[in-house]
Amino acid sequence: MNRTQIKRSSILKMALTGSDTPGREREETFLLKAVRIAAVVALYWFISITMVFLNNFLLDNKELDAPLFITFYQCLVSSVLCALLQLLARACPGRIDFPPLGFDVKTSREVLPLSVVFICMITFNNLCLKHVGVAFYTVGRSLSTVFNVMFSYFILKKTTSLRALVCCGIILGGFWLGIDQEGSTGTLSWSGVLFGVLASACVSLNAIYTKKVMPAVDGNIWKLSYYNNINACVLFLPLIALFGELDRVVAFSRLTDHRFWGMMTVGGVFGFAIGYVTGLQIKFTSPLTHNVSGTAKACVQTVMAVVYNSSTKSVLWWTSNMMVLCGSSAYTWVKSIEMQRTPAKVPQDSAREKVLEVERGDPGV
Repeated sequence: MNRTQIKRSSILKMALTGSDTPGREREETFLLKAVRIAAVVALYWFISITMVFLNNFLLDNKELDAPLFITFYQCLVSSVLCALLQLLARACPGRIDFPPLGFDVKTSREVLPLSVVFICMITFNNLCLKHVGVAFYTVGRSLSTVFNVMFSYFILKKTTSLRALVCCGIILGGFWLGIDQEGSTGTLSWSGVLFGVLASACVSLNAIYTKKVMPAVDGNIWKLSYYNNINACVLFLPLIALFGELDRVVAFSRLTDHRFWGMMTVGGVFGFAIGYVTGLQIKFTSPLTHNVSGTAKACVQTVMAVVYNSSTKSVLWWTSNMMVLCGSSAYTWVKSIEMQRTPAKVPQDSAREKVLEVERGDPGV
């Protein structure tokens, strides 16, 4: 009996003092997790910000006005990367986890409606970035959350809570204030704003169609990306010819410049990588934390663009950005609370489902 009491007292002492080895192991585990999360968030920020600035550099090329061709090449790079990862997974089983990919015409046809929306989304997104620049890009592409609410009501017949609608109102207010402030400085591009609105609508439709098409690819996000990018490459070819970009590409003076193709390829690699690091950040944090991280990233991205261009912005211009970012974050926070209160019908523990859920409230990459 005494030995039992001694053991209990010693265990209590170790628990209070933290002198036991398992305590140190827990501390090391916590530190390791913290470092891992910080590394994942930093990687997401680096890839996302670099991709936006790199795309802006490629699209702002005065010698080559071919946004459709640039977008087509990025989709081509993504398709090739999927095929290469599949080969590496076969060569190194156990080290690289990637699903086996083939090409099935029936599956491609089932993914086709999503591919059309996907083409519109990335094309309008790049055209918005081309016309408004990086500084106004966050505001110009801010209405995806508002379109989520609209499409949920008209297509899915789902109502939205008052608090979520207030968040949408803040986003709309920031959007219109940003347009007003851009107009007062003489730098507003109405075509860029239109492309931003269309891109926002397509982002919302892309999330809806992605869930609809997922069963056709066995719920695998990489398989979906593979078919989506192949379909996009095929669909882009007639569009490039129709809009006269083929002649511009042939007449481009740097067509044989390795540095130009290197930048184009890096842009495609970063476009492919953003999907992976987005899922990675959600996996190691949460959808809500991912949205907060995306909001902070967008803020830093905007500041970097203003500093890089040596621009001077008014207080109201910065207020419009903060309204958009805070409204988007608040919307995600409200929806996450509502989802916690409502019992889920289907478990959504996979990273794939979390990515789809966060797309509904994400202001954009």
